[in-house]
Amino acid sequence: MLTGPRSLPSCRTAVSASKREGDLTLFIGVSYVGSREAAFVYAISSAGVVYAITRACSQGELKTCNCDPHKRGRASDDRGDFDWGGCSDNINYGIKFAKAFVDAKERTVKDARALMNLHNNRCGRTCKCHGVSGSCTLRTCWLAMSDFRKTGDYLRKKYNGAIEVTMNQDGTGFAEANQDFRKATKNDLSSRGTDGCEVMCCGRGYDTTRVKRITKCECKFKWCCAVECKDCEESVDIHTCKAPKRAEWADQT
Repeated sequence: MLTGPRSLPSCRTAVSASKREGDLTLFIGVSYVGSREAAFVYAISSAGVVYAITRACSQGELKTCNCDPHKRGRASDDRGDFDWGGCSDNINYGIKFAKAFVDAKERTVKDARALMNLHNNRCGRTCKCHGVSGSCTLRTCWLAMSDFRKTGDYLRKKYNGAIEVTMNQDGTGFAEANQDFRKATKNDLSSRGTDGCEVMCCGRGYDTTRVKRITKCECKFKWCCAVECKDCEESVDIHTCKAPKRAEWADQT
C-alpha cells in the first residue's frame, strides 16, 4: 500500500514543525491508546489511504476505478465558462475505499471526508488555456488534489490543539505540560470554557502536583529505517479534580 511511504514523510514534517522537533517515536505503537498521538497517526493514515487510492485511479493503476465520471461537459466560474476535460481526481472513490479498508465501528467515512474535504486539502481546479498567442478564449479544467503535505499541516494544527483528559476514581484529571515545554493552548487553568479545570471539575476545585517524567527527545531518523532518541527529564503539572462531597442523605442512618 502506498499509504505508508506517503504518510511517513508528512508525519515527520508535521512533527518536526512543532516544538518537539523530530520526536517521531511518540507516534510509534500508539494505535490502541486513547491519545492525541493515536488520533494523529490514525488521521494521517486514513488521509494517506484516500490520497493514494485517488491518485492510483487517476493514473490508471487500478482496474476498479478511473477518473471522476461526473466532471464532464460545460461549467462556469467567476472567470467565465470552461469545459471539463483531462482526468479529474475521483476522490469520492478514494473515500469509499478508505471506509471499507479501515473497517471498524469508530472509523467511518466521516474521518476521511473531514480530512480531505477541508478548504484546499480536497481538490483544486487546474485549468489550461487554449487560444491564439496564449489567449484564454477556451479553457479546459480538471480537478487535482493538492500536495499531501497540506493535509499533514492541517492535522498538525489539530494535534496541537487537542486536549488530553483522563478519568480516575476520585474525579477527572488532565495533564498540562509546563510552559517551557509547549506553547499555551486553550486548556489553561484560567479558561472558563469546557476546556478549563473549573468546568471539568464541576466547580469542586482541583489539586495540582508537579511530577517529573522521562520522555524521548532529540530524536533523529536514520536511513533506513530507525529512530534514535535521547532520554530527557521534564516537569509536568498534574491537575486532579477534588472528589465530590458526600450527599447529606449518605450521612443519615
